[in-house]
Amino acid sequence: MSRHFLAICLLATLLGGALPALAQDADAPIQTLLQEHGEAIAESSRRTIGPAIDALTDSGLPAAQRVLERWQAKEMWRNEETGLFVFAEEIDRDTLRIFDVAGEAEIGVVPDDGYDQLKPNSGIRGMIGAALVRFQLTDPDPAVRATALEAIGRDPEAAHLNTLRKALADEPDAALAERMARQERLLTIQYGESEAERIEAIEHFAGDLGVDVRAALNPLIATRLEVAETVPEGPEVARVLEPGSEALSREAAHALLVDEGLSAPPLSRDRKRDVLVANIEGGMVGGIEVASLSTDAARDTAYAALVAQGVAQPAATEQEIDAALDAHVFFERYIGAPPAVAAAAAAVLTGIENSVMVNQAADLVLDAISLGSIYFLAAIGLAITFGVMGVINMAHGEFIMMGAYTGFVVQQFVPDHTVSILLAIPLAFAVTFAAGVAMERLVIRWLYHRPLETLLATFGVSIALQQLAKNIFGTQARPLTAPGWLDGSLVFNDIVSISYIRIAIFVLALLFLAVFLLVMNRTRLGLEVRAVTQNPAMAGSMGINPDRINMLTFGFGSGIAGIAGVAIGLYAKVTSEMGSDYIVQSFMTVVVGGVGNIWGTLLGAGMIGGLQKMIEWLNPSNTLAAQTYMILFIILFIQFRPRGIIALKGRAAEA
Repeated sequence: MSRHFLAICLLATLLGGALPALAQDADAPIQTLLQEHGEAIAESSRRTIGPAIDALTDSGLPAAQRVLERWQAKEMWRNEETGLFVFAEEIDRDTLRIFDVAGEAEIGVVPDDGYDQLKPNSGIRGMIGAALVRFQLTDPDPAVRATALEAIGRDPEAAHLNTLRKALADEPDAALAERMARQERLLTIQYGESEAERIEAIEHFAGDLGVDVRAALNPLIATRLEVAETVPEGPEVARVLEPGSEALSREAAHALLVDEGLSAPPLSRDRKRDVLVANIEGGMVGGIEVASLSTDAARDTAYAALVAQGVAQPAATEQEIDAALDAHVFFERYIGAPPAVAAAAAAVLTGIENSVMVNQAADLVLDAISLGSIYFLAAIGLAITFGVMGVINMAHGEFIMMGAYTGFVVQQFVPDHTVSILLAIPLAFAVTFAAGVAMERLVIRWLYHRPLETLLATFGVSIALQQLAKNIFGTQARPLTAPGWLDGSLVFNDIVSISYIRIAIFVLALLFLAVFLLVMNRTRLGLEVRAVTQNPAMAGSMGINPDRINMLTFGFGSGIAGIAGVAIGLYAKVTSEMGSDYIVQSFMTVVVGGVGNIWGTLLGAGMIGGLQKMIEWLNPSNTLAAQTYMILFIILFIQFRPRGIIALKGRAAEA
């Protein structure tokens, strides 16, 4: 019984090794193609495998991509007896489950004795990967083609170049074709077959500010510092360096001479002294009396004598170092690419660096204008309360904070961010206008022409409003979400960009400048405000109520601060302390621009924004220092121009 069972098992095993091969579709086109290149595939040599991979890639067979994927993953095996290829999964150390390469239908379970696993090395897997990219680049779905292009950009290989060129010729999407052409030129720079085509691709990117271009060109201009008695002739020399210059220090130049065996190492003064002291015998060192070693030259002579006696290591004196440096030239040799290619890359990079500097300046100007518009928006209300009325309102920042929290509350009830912001702007004006009127009626009206008491009183109100906000909203920052159409940035190139929120704040600042000018110059309220500012007694005799005008003016300035809070809250954190971040800059903006002049406030905001960005650019690692330097500059500016950029004229200036 046992012998019969063993015989049956043996027969089943033998048949199991043969039947699957018979069950395969040996005439399938993909199997036929594999058989044509079977020996090259089985040999797995990078030198001979190229035609086999190209044949699979160019075949147009639906199964070709899957064959390449399974081959790359080491999941393809070959039957030793028939030479047919199969896909296989290892069940255990001795058993395989095999599948037909044509349709991936399961053939059966077999012992692995009769099958050889294809194990492509890293080089062949890279070639297969490049071939697979071609399938993705020719995929009907544009998203798949774009993803493949991004993959090439992240990890480019020489094999991708021809693949990309073939795909580019048939790309129907114009935008995608442009991206492919750019990537093809970048790959040509790295892997082009001739210097001429590499140089042509390099010159195509002249003035291009893309980071990918600089990443492709910088390795080409890599150099190695070398030394010789004369400068070699030829284009491989990038530049000659002078020891002691900014590019090559004297110490680095001599260290290279030492490494090349062209000079002895230097000897420090302390080390020389220690060697001389250690070799004092009978009041002499190297045959020279110790009493005579009072000069560097004498000590050098004694040390040289010790070297001659073999008790000290040779060392170069300062004179010898200078002589060695004078006898040699130092230069950088191109090692990243052939000289002609490297020179072309260096020329293009020089032009790009100049363009980068210009665009960095433009970006800095945009940042300064953006920051200035924020300061102007924050200060325009203060320009009314302080500049026009002469009231030092230390709670102005808290009106900005109240406006931001008003926007936050509105968004809790109106989920649509666009609608909520449109509602929050007039509502913030109404809330802070009412708060300003209340503050003027309860506090400010009793303190006109008493600046110190006004400052102290409004500072107390500021602290009280901050604490009230903490009690209501807590200490955690609250989000004020901008509408979706304000997401992102307006990008001019890889260097210059500005967020849409900053653009919106800039437009809002210009809008409120226009509103302020309209109110002050074209309305009865503006006329009365100017009359009360110039001469309150005369305005009162003309039937104007100065008390009422002061109330409305203070409320109007506070209301604009509330609107500024909504705008600022779109990109800054909304907390109870946010007002303190802008109160100092707001006062500086009004004072520097010229108290009582809206145009001066505009210029002051631009000046302070530009100054702050300039200092931050010069000292980017320390923003606190930048603000300190800015305040010091403003103090010095006021010393020379105490009335600001645009001084107020007339009786109001004399008051």
